[in-house]
Amino acid sequence: MSFDIVITGVGGQGTVLAARVLAAAAMAAGLPVRTSEIIGMAQREGVVMSQVRFGDPLWGALIPDRKADLLLGFEPAEAVRGLPKLKPAGVAVVNTTPVIPVTAALGLSAYDPQACLAYLREKVPRLYLLEASRLAAEAGHPRAVNSVLLGAAAALDLLPFSAGSLLDCLLAAVPEKYREVNRRAFEAGKMAVG
Repeated sequence: MSFDIVITGVGGQGTVLAARVLAAAAMAAGLPVRTSEIIGMAQREGVVMSQVRFGDPLWGALIPDRKADLLLGFEPAEAVRGLPKLKPAGVAVVNTTPVIPVTAALGLSAYDPQACLAYLREKVPRLYLLEASRLAAEAGHPRAVNSVLLGAAAALDLLPFSAGSLLDCLLAAVPEKYREVNRRAFEAGKMAVG
């Protein structure tokens, strides 16, 4: 049994932490794990894509196109960018809140997040769209989007480890003062798809 996850977003959204939490939960379950990250201009809201692979057989860290079981999209355009990695029967969990690129904010390029969401609806039969940014803010911090999406993924019962194990790994990875916020965000994500 093997399982492949693509996590895509922009810098500052917590994609790297989400990948590390998933990898930690897989290791805690005794599964072999490989990860890979592409971090462009991450500190300037650039593209970030993480790939997490676990199970057996496991040869490398990079997921071939059309092989990912799960896509976690932290932003609509980045979810579209990661879509070629998702297998036809794969599941996508996507935050509907856009991060407007600087070039679009300056009027130098166009960005239509609704068109991105429409494209995802057309191309992904098993799509879960969440207002993850709103849910994170309601849980206590707008940067807890990663915890919302991890909770949603746990609720879909796709992962080869329990939601409780994933939550434990998440809480171990964040500073103590943010644990309760992340716990609430995780639960909000579970409820949003449950």
